[in-house]
Amino acid sequence: MKRAFCVFASALNDQSLKLANNMKLISDFKEWKFRSPPSYAKLPIDENPEYNVPVAVKNAVFSKVPVEPLTGALHLVCVSGDALQDLFDLDPKVADSEEFIHFVAGRYLPEGGLTVSHRYGGYQFGYWADQLGDGRAHILGEYVNSKGEIWQPQLKGSGETPYSRFGDGRAVLRSSIREMVASEACHYLGIPTTRAAALVVSDDHKVWRDKTYSGNAKQERAAIVMRVANCWYRLGSLEILLKRAEPSTMRTLVDFIIEHHFPEVHSSSDDKYVKWYTEVAHRNLDMVATWQGFGFTHGVLNTDNVSILGVTIDYGPYGFIDHYYHHYVPNSSDDMGRYAYNRQPDILVWNLEKFAEALELILSEEQKEQIKAVRSTLGEYVKKKVLSTYLLKLGLKQTQDGDEDFVQELLQTMQDTTADFTCTFRQMAEVDPKELLDKSVLEKKWSLDKLLAAGAKWEAWVKKYQDRLTVEGVSEDERRARMLAVNPAYVARNWIMQEAIADAEKNDFEKVRFLMKVLRKPFEVDEEAEKRGYSSQPPSWSYGLKLSCSS
Repeated sequence: MKRAFCVFASALNDQSLKLANNMKLISDFKEWKFRSPPSYAKLPIDENPEYNVPVAVKNAVFSKVPVEPLTGALHLVCVSGDALQDLFDLDPKVADSEEFIHFVAGRYLPEGGLTVSHRYGGYQFGYWADQLGDGRAHILGEYVNSKGEIWQPQLKGSGETPYSRFGDGRAVLRSSIREMVASEACHYLGIPTTRAAALVVSDDHKVWRDKTYSGNAKQERAAIVMRVANCWYRLGSLEILLKRAEPSTMRTLVDFIIEHHFPEVHSSSDDKYVKWYTEVAHRNLDMVATWQGFGFTHGVLNTDNVSILGVTIDYGPYGFIDHYYHHYVPNSSDDMGRYAYNRQPDILVWNLEKFAEALELILSEEQKEQIKAVRSTLGEYVKKKVLSTYLLKLGLKQTQDGDEDFVQELLQTMQDTTADFTCTFRQMAEVDPKELLDKSVLEKKWSLDKLLAAGAKWEAWVKKYQDRLTVEGVSEDERRARMLAVNPAYVARNWIMQEAIADAEKNDFEKVRFLMKVLRKPFEVDEEAEKRGYSSQPPSWSYGLKLSCSS
């Protein structure tokens, strides 16, 4: 094995890695164990021995599937020391060990592990796609950490399953880096999300991929990313049970999820399904409001890519907006712009309607009517959440009549002048509102400087902003503190990711690891990141950059 990874992990996350509650972290990975049996062992699990043959699974939530390890010489591309420590009670130094690398590569399963792949279906681009499931992912087991939290590590790119359809069960390095970095970046931005703990790539294990769907497939190196979540259930986990008419399995699954993952919903109450649906809906709409606030566009908001927990899941052709465009579409496969930035809140509401339809399989008539009443409120709920998110980005907390137009006027001006989404709000936090029309000040703030081109339109908006701050009684110190806390200096822009991926393809992982470090503190200015242009105007080649689902 090549050990290019040997020495960096222990210094990965600087001196801020502290022992939680003075507990001694596990420094020998061979001592780390799963809870046995995992709670999900209580659910129906299909045990077809022909695990790598596509099959229509029935009356099961999972399939028992062994991991297919990566072959060849391995490299540890990067790890999240915080995830290892905070979720798994592990000293980040374990990433230096052969056992840990083998764990991520699927070659070593700690005591208590039970490898399964999850069965689900989904609506893809608005059409029912039937059984989907984990076609290249394996849940390894369940770990209960020192804080009593339950975490399930999952390998992505770890081999074929009954749900692989025509796939080979593998993932490539470029998509794995994007998922690894974005998961952790979104976590530190405050976006509800799955986490990512580690990423390995093989020198010798190759797969064929047609990156642009042009008929010109090429060989790429196989990689595995270890993702982490409390559980992996999606809206599609119930939808497949509706389509296959499996009410008993659905009731078992829903009752299990409520008991183990929604303690706020009393599992014995008569209206528990209504309360649970309401909680799932609000969590997901709260999540999408955070996406809008950071310019994050998921790219593939199919119902199978929406978590029951209301966390961001399945990072594929996502993107953070560069110059603002309300209909930004990062996914080259989304020809109709179904999942564009401005449509995300409405799409989540649509997905939740499909989720409610699935749940009806186990609902009484009264419960159906109650959930119908909840559904009628969701559009207005998310609209208010998104508006509040934008107001906070401007240093405001109170909602007043006309605020929706006030926000839209700013966004339209940004669009008209090609101002940058992230940097406009960040630079506005750094400039006194009284100076927002001062050319000598704004010429040092490249994105705000673009807004001056809007002339009277920009001047009128600035006057409204100044008046709005006065009416709410927001002091300059308070405004700046609020804005700096929610407007990052850095996000995982596609062009930055692309540069890191290009180097990583040559086994130079410095940029990937540096991104992991910088995006861990996205609201703090980093001298080296500034030198690399991470808050500067993106290079011209990056505009219009789109990603495909090919990975």
